[in-house]
Amino acid sequence: MRVCVPVCAKSFADLREACARASEVADVVELRLDCVQGDWTTWATQLEPLIRDQSRLLILTFRPSEQGGHRVLSRPEREAFWNGDWRSNSKAFFDIEADLVIDGCDWSRVIVSHHDFNGVPEDLELIYQRLAATPAHAVKIAVQANEITDCIRIFRLLDRARNHGRNLIAIAMGDAGVATRILGPARGSFLTYGSLEAESATAPGQVNARQLRSVYHIDDINDATMICGLMGLPVMHSVSPHLHNAAFAAESVNGVYLPLEVRNVESFIKRMVHPQTRELDWNLRGLSVTAPHKSSVMDLLDWIEPEAQEIGAVNTIVVEREKLRGYNTDVQGLIEPLRKRVGSLNGLSVAVIGAGGAACAAVWALKKEQAKVALFARTRPKVEALASKYDLTFEPVQDASFRDYDVVINTTPVGSAELVGRTLAVAEQLAGARLVYDLIYNPIETEFLKQARAAGCETLGGLEMLVAQARLQFERWTGKTPSSTLMYDAGLAVLRP
Repeated sequence: MRVCVPVCAKSFADLREACARASEVADVVELRLDCVQGDWTTWATQLEPLIRDQSRLLILTFRPSEQGGHRVLSRPEREAFWNGDWRSNSKAFFDIEADLVIDGCDWSRVIVSHHDFNGVPEDLELIYQRLAATPAHAVKIAVQANEITDCIRIFRLLDRARNHGRNLIAIAMGDAGVATRILGPARGSFLTYGSLEAESATAPGQVNARQLRSVYHIDDINDATMICGLMGLPVMHSVSPHLHNAAFAAESVNGVYLPLEVRNVESFIKRMVHPQTRELDWNLRGLSVTAPHKSSVMDLLDWIEPEAQEIGAVNTIVVEREKLRGYNTDVQGLIEPLRKRVGSLNGLSVAVIGAGGAACAAVWALKKEQAKVALFARTRPKVEALASKYDLTFEPVQDASFRDYDVVINTTPVGSAELVGRTLAVAEQLAGARLVYDLIYNPIETEFLKQARAAGCETLGGLEMLVAQARLQFERWTGKTPSSTLMYDAGLAVLRP
């Protein structure tokens, strides 16, 4: 298994330091020489010792800006660089763009590459065929995935290359293509790319190299690996992969959990998920479903448990034989940590802030527990339908007092990482409430919870709910019950400041 870490630095001194750090986690280090500033014609005396001193296999890249590089380079400049005297003493691989032909090139060290940052070209297969016909040691094709279904063509190319014994690096760039970066090597990709740091990614959707190994356990993925994932938009911020992949490792299950950015849910389910129609041969076992697909996915399933049907939302899909089965673990995930804190909910007065999907699940669960529920929201029209459905009272949250409530639950995204520092209720409003519960898990302590602490209330964060619902999902997919503590610690390690 080869994980290649690209390093991009403005000077050779910085490049050398970055190479040292990359070598700690990489099998291969790519030197993005187009990042280095200055006159490249004077580089030989610095480039040769840098290459000679590296302990890892190297790939050298000198990419022009129109193909994703950091320099404006003419064709004659690129040809002159690759024909430099330094090349004859180098044992590195050379990543050379497909439009460039180098006289006297040692093809055994060439990776011939094609990049498309706009999308997947119609003639992708012809491009591969043309590159594969060269004597190059390996072919590299990297295209932008605008939809997750763009990954299908990349995986097909890998299957084709593996069947013909051709070295191929095939990647769908962007968040929608992350599956090709994680699963690619197990499907025959010559290597995959991982960034040295999150902020140093050299291409869209590049996953941190350490996480490829510590979170996704990329070296252990094979054709038999059970695949699960989180479908939604967006998903790359989620800590769910950390929870589930830690559970796979602890339970000795050959499985991996992926972030799957899905825009068109119908196309994704049909072409990549449903066993009767999917175009991809992969061992997909189950999916977590998050916004905005919890309701829209329901029409695409073969069976839905009655509770999820009644709530109107599915957050868990199990692939069982030739069918897709839908469940909702959010309800139990929400109630379980709450019950641990306050005991029975029967007769307790609970204020629910919000009117979206999470509020619907919360109200349904609380009513089932025979709690006395009241709704609070920012806007009237949205909350009216939920209040009418469950015969509840509702009030504007702006002027509300929660003094007489046993529990106050925030089901809105206000205060999350995208809206950090904001809150729908302040200490004066929350004073007197027994417990304040925020379903947001990132950040660990939201402004809502800070205000609750200032008011002297007990607090409960969303990570406990995330863990509870994730544990139930894992049980559905594997039949095993992972440790809640292990999953919580895996999430906390990511979220802790």
